[in-house]
Amino acid sequence: MHDTVYHIYARDKVLYHNVKESEFEEKWEMLTAMVGLLKTDYTESDLSYIRLAPNEGHGGGKILWEDPAGEDSY
Repeated sequence: MHDTVYHIYARDKVLYHNVKESEFEEKWEMLTAMVGLLKTDYTESDLSYIRLAPNEGHGGGKILWEDPAGEDSY
């Protein structure tokens, strides 16, 4: 992994793993629109994400941003 990536969650369930930065905004907007339009068990406040910095060598990346629960993510 050499690029910044995102993991997107609905509550404690992973919806998307290792989303490239170039694809993140589209997926995030789609999800927030879907929970607002469709009848689901989720609300927009259930969605969150973490942003991981590119890693150097082996192992995981550094968390750059973790969306606080209950706050706007944009």
